[in-house]
Amino acid sequence: MPQPPFFVAVLAGPTASGKTRLAIEASLRAGGEIVNADSQQVYRGLDVGTAKPTAEERAAVPHHLLDVADPGEGMDAARWSGLADAAIADIAARGRLPVVVGGTGLYIRALLHGVVDAPGRDPALRTQLEEEAALHGRPALHRRLAAVDPGAAARIRENDLVRTVRALEIAAGGRTQSELFEAHRFAPRRYRYRLLALDVPRDELHRRIEARAGTMARGGVVDEARRLVDRFGAALPRLPIGYEDAIACALGEIGEDELAARIARLHRRYARRQVIWLRREQDVEWLGPAVDADEVARAWRSAT
Repeated sequence: MPQPPFFVAVLAGPTASGKTRLAIEASLRAGGEIVNADSQQVYRGLDVGTAKPTAEERAAVPHHLLDVADPGEGMDAARWSGLADAAIADIAARGRLPVVVGGTGLYIRALLHGVVDAPGRDPALRTQLEEEAALHGRPALHRRLAAVDPGAAARIRENDLVRTVRALEIAAGGRTQSELFEAHRFAPRRYRYRLLALDVPRDELHRRIEARAGTMARGGVVDEARRLVDRFGAALPRLPIGYEDAIACALGEIGEDELAARIARLHRRYARRQVIWLRREQDVEWLGPAVDADEVARAWRSAT
């Protein structure tokens, strides 16, 4: 098998674990440029609610694959991986270190091991499942998924109709999504890489999530939600975590305190799913809360 073309540094971890700060500081020391691997931060105009790096942070270190799609525009692991391949090749060609940073495990796995070989779409079954969700509710469809693929149900939000339908569609083909993902973990490497992940104690992580949720609720996510309503009206696309509740706040249905509580609850659940995914990855090296940027930069340089 030919040697993968480039070395890629990867920094992963759950939401609010400190990836952005650490990645910037380590990249400054190691001569790196950051490639975003957060499936929510790819969308333009959704900055506060996705905890996107600030203008100052982006100025400190070049960032790639932020703001590359509009809300409602299709973005999946295959498309993202193609964009990431191009960004990595460009960074490496300039003698810089590609540093992939994010919490979307499927994106990272697709980049490092290729896109999972899943069955194609079944329009008739998809329509049937969507009609079932409309009749009985999305939670009912999610419970159906839990009965056939508990692993997928644990990864997918209860109200995420698109991903629930896709997982049921795959299961109808004879192998569950979880089985495909498990086999995919051991696919050949597309890059030489070192995968580091932040391991923050649960209580501390929850404290950070709650602090971030309060900042989001009072710091602009409601304004972003209003712009979404003005733009899409009733035809809102599927949105990142917390935006449906931010829209409810923008419409006066809930207050800021309730919005903060809901965002925190959603992000705690999301963090749990992220950790579960990462615990199953090959070659992941967990970093404790005392890790510093010099240590990470040394780890990356020693592996190039």
